[in-house]
Amino acid sequence: MSCDSAELIGYLDTYLRVGEGPDYPNALNGLQVANSGKLSKITVAVDACQATIDAAAGMGADLLIVHHGLFWSGLEPLTGRHGRRVRALYLNDIALYSAHLPLDCHPEVGNNAVLARDLGLAEVEGFGEYNGVTIGVMGSYGGGLADLVERLRGRLGGDARVIACGPAVCRKVAIVSGAASDLLRAARDAGVDTFVTGEGPHHTYLDAEEWGMNLIYAGHYATETVGVIALAGHLEQRFGMPWEFVDHPTGL
Repeated sequence: MSCDSAELIGYLDTYLRVGEGPDYPNALNGLQVANSGKLSKITVAVDACQATIDAAAGMGADLLIVHHGLFWSGLEPLTGRHGRRVRALYLNDIALYSAHLPLDCHPEVGNNAVLARDLGLAEVEGFGEYNGVTIGVMGSYGGGLADLVERLRGRLGGDARVIACGPAVCRKVAIVSGAASDLLRAARDAGVDTFVTGEGPHHTYLDAEEWGMNLIYAGHYATETVGVIALAGHLEQRFGMPWEFVDHPTGL
């Protein structure tokens, strides 16, 4: 089944509310590279890099949806690695679409909403702001920390670094995918006893220790895989488009 590129891209812009809120300067959310106009297969990945672009080409995809787009590293001339990426997209007629914070904070397919559902959080509400936009979630749990960590590891695969300085039974859990350790203080102020994010700096161990909180670093990459996968599943239901996930973990 094929779909007109403009129709699907327009739907994505509306569904993800692209352009309605602030984001990092290099995010450039939305369509970053257009193709010839028809879409028949989607691939999704966390990052737009040579490995994921080449994998999308090998899978016969004509649309690659990512969380971190082509310009994440800033302005670069179309030479060297940046030129190779762009040429690979054009030569294989692959459109590239990027959604950063719009995919983090989406209430249905967002990284944080999906993880909250999968971990079994209840009474979920928004938590954590970036320039006035709520990007994370928090909710009640009522289970043991060990159980929460086991669920998290089972859902994301791989390992999670656990700083177990809070209660053994988690009552209130906050989740912000990626690198959001700067929100640990806000989590404490909101009554959260267990904070889940991707990665963070050394000093956050001492913050968690002295504030009596559990801090779980589940991996920047890993916590941002769930949104693109959920979005692909949604597009399959809506447009009947087959899709594949390109897994290119960084280990971070």
